[in-house]
Amino acid sequence: MKAVRFDEYGAIEVLRVVEVDRPVPGAGQVLVRVKAASINPGEVSIRTGVLHEKWPATFPSGEGSDLAGIVEEVGADVTGFSAGDEVIGFTDDRASHAEFVLVEVANLMPRPANVSWEQGGSLYVAGTTAYAAVRAVAPGPGDTVVVSAAAGGVGTIAVQLARRAGATVIGLASEANHQWLTDHGAIPVAYGEGVADRIRAAAPGGKADAFVDAFGDGYVDLAIGLGVAPERIDTIKDWDAAAKYGVKTDANAEAATAEVVAELAALVDKGELEIPIARTYPLDQVRDAFRELEKRHTRGKIVLLP
Repeated sequence: MKAVRFDEYGAIEVLRVVEVDRPVPGAGQVLVRVKAASINPGEVSIRTGVLHEKWPATFPSGEGSDLAGIVEEVGADVTGFSAGDEVIGFTDDRASHAEFVLVEVANLMPRPANVSWEQGGSLYVAGTTAYAAVRAVAPGPGDTVVVSAAAGGVGTIAVQLARRAGATVIGLASEANHQWLTDHGAIPVAYGEGVADRIRAAAPGGKADAFVDAFGDGYVDLAIGLGVAPERIDTIKDWDAAAKYGVKTDANAEAATAEVVAELAALVDKGELEIPIARTYPLDQVRDAFRELEKRHTRGKIVLLP
């Protein structure tokens, strides 16, 4: 089978698509033929070695957590799934960027009828990250929540979840994404110089109550400058600023369960949550997919189709 591998830390060029043995499911495991698997910024940080101290790679390393596909084979003691079942889920073994992946049965759920392969293969990392970040800042009716990188993979979901909680949402994004934000009930605001004044002008009463930072690069400082209490700021990127100000860093790890993925999938199935798909690539074009991702200007998710 084909799978993405890299043998050392480095730029996109270290990624290779190679032939490897197809894995065999053990007890409690399911072999899934992957139909879709999204790519994520965290995978860039792992591959370049930026996160070596937190999450070191063992070489040769695979990559990928999100997945949607069809059950190919089940291991001993597996109940509830059989060959041919359509599933979504995740792996903790950096292995979903491949034609087949082994998945612990507890990390799988049936694919709802109205959840596309691309959406199902994009729910885990971005979805649970947005879920945890929004939950951390506890939005509710009467609150104004600012979301940075509001048109990105995490931001698009965070915007919608905060709106579902009843909050007014200000989404920071480029003008090209303003209509999408408006269509999803958010107030679009351009990022860049003068953004604090634009946020105050857009916010009811001129005040922001909570801030979800899905980008890093100074947005925690912006939130503090806007007068948002540290306990109502969550950043998924800027750990130095979090330590400096005592803000939250809830992200994927705080909501990384099949139950949360199933909850998000149910919302997608009912048409109450959109997972925008920016672009898809075949597995052999994984380098091109990451080149697109690293531009940091796509709306929603980039997905590999093995």
